[in-house]
Amino acid sequence: MASPHAPDRFPATLPVVRQMGRTASGRAWLDRLPGIVQELEERWELRLGAPFHGGSCSWVAPARRPGGEPAVLKVTWPHREADGEGPALRAWGGNGAVRLLRRSRERGALLIERCRPGTPLGDAPLPPAERLTLAASVLRRLWTAPPPPDGTLERVETVCAEWADLLQERMRRLRPDYDPGLVALGAELLRTLPTTAARDVVVHGDANPGNVLAAERRPWLAIDPKPMVGDPAYDAWPLVTQLDDPFAHPDPRRTLRERYALVADALDEQPARLLAWSVARGVESALWSADHDDIAGGAEELAKVRLLAELAER
Repeated sequence: MASPHAPDRFPATLPVVRQMGRTASGRAWLDRLPGIVQELEERWELRLGAPFHGGSCSWVAPARRPGGEPAVLKVTWPHREADGEGPALRAWGGNGAVRLLRRSRERGALLIERCRPGTPLGDAPLPPAERLTLAASVLRRLWTAPPPPDGTLERVETVCAEWADLLQERMRRLRPDYDPGLVALGAELLRTLPTTAARDVVVHGDANPGNVLAAERRPWLAIDPKPMVGDPAYDAWPLVTQLDDPFAHPDPRRTLRERYALVADALDEQPARLLAWSVARGVESALWSADHDDIAGGAEELAKVRLLAELAER
């Protein structure tokens, strides 16, 4: 069994090491991480490979179980969004997402099914329309699971109400040169959209094209959720806006209109509702960027949000 301090396990170039090293809480967690990994390796009888080079707040590595079955060990810096991943994976039971094999809540650790070949949907050599349809089918499977009855997952309306208050506070405090009307619209949508949902599902929460991977058990499986319970229309924004950068197309309005219509049809949702959620989440993301010393990046995002808002009005 490899030493927990083997240099290939925790190299300084690993994104999670760089990112977590920027804060006191992150550095404290990094100090504990080798011991956590060694403990889980021994307790769960794992053979670990070198960590994957990705992720900003989780250490993730391929593993082999005692019988030789492939798996993935994920150890995450403790934070609010991470709490729901294990319960959501358990609720989905492998239907649309990777299977949960073991969990250590106190260690922030999950042992999950490994996707092979693991190609992200965003890199698949398929036309954008086909990739969007495939991802929509993954979301539809996730949404069939009943929400956990024990309240372990936060609700969309609770989180979005907090976001609405927070983005308005950031707007007042930072005073960026952002369109106040567009920001107010985003805050209003964050408060009102969740209350008009026709049904509750376990949403993935971060269904971007990098979080849907090619697999063997199913052609495509979701990973790395930030789950909540609430309106399914919440889920479409990162999928539609991050696949093949529709804003960079010669006619972004046409491209976006076609893609939102396609995804709405595949999800049995209304395009206007998916667009409204995209405006809400885009405004929240822009103010998050501003609060993290990237006011210019937030302005670029709001320019895209304005286009989405115009499409939502038609």
